[in-house]
Amino acid sequence: MKNAILILLVSLAALAQSCVPKKLLKQSQLETSILRKDSADLAQKNSNLQHELSQKTSEANGLNDKINNLNTEMGGLQNDISDLNKKNADLTEKNNLLGEEASSQKNMLSKSQQELLQQRLRLQQLEKLLDQQKQQSKQLKAKMIDALNSFNSNELSVTQKNGKVYVSLSEGLLFPSGSAVVNPRGKEALSKLASVLNQNPDISVNIEGHTDSIPIHGKYLDNWDLSTARANAIVRILTENYKVDPKRVESSGHSKYDPVDSNDTPEGRAKNRRTDIILSPKLDELYKLLEQ
Repeated sequence: MKNAILILLVSLAALAQSCVPKKLLKQSQLETSILRKDSADLAQKNSNLQHELSQKTSEANGLNDKINNLNTEMGGLQNDISDLNKKNADLTEKNNLLGEEASSQKNMLSKSQQELLQQRLRLQQLEKLLDQQKQQSKQLKAKMIDALNSFNSNELSVTQKNGKVYVSLSEGLLFPSGSAVVNPRGKEALSKLASVLNQNPDISVNIEGHTDSIPIHGKYLDNWDLSTARANAIVRILTENYKVDPKRVESSGHSKYDPVDSNDTPEGRAKNRRTDIILSPKLDELYKLLEQ
């Protein structure tokens, strides 16, 4: 009985020992299966991650290429910008120079315009003064003709030329042949002429003595001496006898060197033996304007 019980216990124990490993085996197999599955999943995930990483890497490489290209383009653009900045600086400098040149030309033009305007004004003033001189000469001529109307054309003439009045008195009216002493009729003419001069104090008087080409003998050395003596004789009569202001009067002798006709004929020589009294309105204002 005891042996039977012992055998039974031993059998139970053996059976128990036999069941435990099977459970463990099944559990181990289950765990292995789970681990394998997990490993497969991990491997798949790893493969997916590797593939994704490969794609990302490829994309990153593409981006790097784009970045490099963009950097290259940016470098080119920066060079272009640098060139444009340089060109802009050059253009700015040229523009400044052109601006300065234009300003200078404008100033020059403005100055030239001002000078031109001043010249025009001066010309207008000159024309006005010349017109005034002509009018004065015209009026003076009329006064002289009226004052000397009692003398005939063989004795004297009154003409107007270059803004001046020429009273030309013949030798026959003023002097005996070869003499510088004024005749009474010549003094009468000079008296009437002086009367007009004293009424017009702004008139300058230039007295010129002239002769023909025939040499003279006697009191005077030559025709120079005679022509000068005759001019001076008339000056003395005008200033001393008829009170014409000496400051207004000039005299000169021209001998035979300023003829009005040929010295080859008696008629021509007679015309050349003359005394010209040249009357000029004072031109002080005109001279001042010309000096400007």
